[in-house]
Amino acid sequence: MSTIPKIVILGAGYGGIMTAQRLQKELNYNEADVTLVNKHDYHYFTTHLHMPAAGTDTLENAHVSISKLIDEFKIDFVKSTVKEIRTQEKKVILEDGTLSYDYLVIGLGGETETFGIPGLAEYAMSIRSINSVRAIREHIEQQFAQYKQDKREDRLNVVVGGAGFTGIEFVGELTDRLPQLCRTHGIDPSLVNIYNIEAAPTALPGFDPELVDYAMKLLTKKGVTFKIATAIKECTPESVILATGEEIKAATIVWTGGIRGSRLIEQAGFESMRARVKVDEFLRVPGQDNIFIIGDNSLMINPENERPFPPTAQMAMQQGPVAASNIVASIRNQPLKKFTYQNKGTVASLGKGEAIGVVGSKKLKGFWAAQLKKVIDIRWLFIIGGVSLAMRKGKFF
Repeated sequence: MSTIPKIVILGAGYGGIMTAQRLQKELNYNEADVTLVNKHDYHYFTTHLHMPAAGTDTLENAHVSISKLIDEFKIDFVKSTVKEIRTQEKKVILEDGTLSYDYLVIGLGGETETFGIPGLAEYAMSIRSINSVRAIREHIEQQFAQYKQDKREDRLNVVVGGAGFTGIEFVGELTDRLPQLCRTHGIDPSLVNIYNIEAAPTALPGFDPELVDYAMKLLTKKGVTFKIATAIKECTPESVILATGEEIKAATIVWTGGIRGSRLIEQAGFESMRARVKVDEFLRVPGQDNIFIIGDNSLMINPENERPFPPTAQMAMQQGPVAASNIVASIRNQPLKKFTYQNKGTVASLGKGEAIGVVGSKKLKGFWAAQLKKVIDIRWLFIIGGVSLAMRKGKFF
C-alpha cells in the first residue's frame, strides 16, 4: 500500500493553476501524488471575460488548455465536476468517481450572488464562464437582428446590474461594440440604451473618488446611463423594477452585482460567510491543517481596516504558491510560510484605450492606465505559460 501523500487541488482558476505549477516545481520525484480537478479542460481568464461578452474580443483569447499549463508527468489532471467534499473521510466525490486525499486545496471559484432579488437568477445573465459569455454575446447580437423584424424598442436596451469592476468594464466594452452592431444592422445608434444600476452610493465602491468621477463622466459621454444608489427590487423576463418603482424594459439584463463562494463549501460543513471560509495565516481551515482554501472561497481580513480583502484574481495568484509551499513544508515537517497580501495595484478598463488605475500612491487614467492593464494581463499569461502564451494570447495593441 502506497504511503506517498495524496494532494488534490479542486479548481483550475488563478489560484488552482498557481498551486499546481508551484507543486510541480517544488516537489521531488515520488514525494507526493498531485491531482488537479476541473470542470473543463481549460483555464479561463476571469478578468478578460467582459471583452468577449461584449463582442470586442474572441473567446479564443479568453482561455487556454490546462494541458499546456501543467506537466502531466507530475500532475494528474481529472476533468470532472465536484459533487461533494467529505472532510471526515478525506474524500472528494466527483460526478464520475471518488478521490481520496491527505492534503486538499479548494479553489472552486465563486458563484453569482443575487442577494435574494426575485427573478434575478432566472432572467438575468452573468459573466462567469466561457459558456455564459458566449450566451451573452450571441443574445445581444440576436436582439439587434430581431429588432429589424419587429421594431421592439426594448431589444436595444441593455441593463447591467452592478457598477463594480466587472460591470464597469463590461459597459465600457459595450460602448465600443454597439456602434458597430448598429452599422451591421442599419440601426440608429440613438435608439440604443445602456443602463448601469448600482445599489451602493458610488460606482466602483472603494476606488479612488477622483478616478471614479473620471470613469463615470467618460462612460456617460459614451452613452451609459448610470443609476447610482438605486437598488434592483425585481427582475422579470422583460424588465427590471427598481426600488424607486421605476421599471426599465430591456431584452438584455446582465447581473454583475455580487459574488459568493462555492455552495460546496457550505455543504461540506465549513464555518463560512457567504460560502467563504476565514482561513488562518497559512491559508488553512481552522482546525483542519490538511485543508487549504484559496481564491473566491477564502476570506482574509485586511489588518489595516479590519475588513475582508476583496476576492480578486491578484489575491488568488498570490495565495496559490503559498498554499503549495505550505503543503510541501507540511510533508517535510518544515516551518510554514505566513501569507501576506501585497497589493500590486488596481486597474479597471473603460473600453478601448481608456482605463483608470492606482499603483501605490500614483493615480493613472486614460491611455497610460489602459497600457498598464495590458501589461498586467500579459504578465499573467507569461507567468503561467511563458513567452509563447503571452505572444499568442496577449493584447499588445
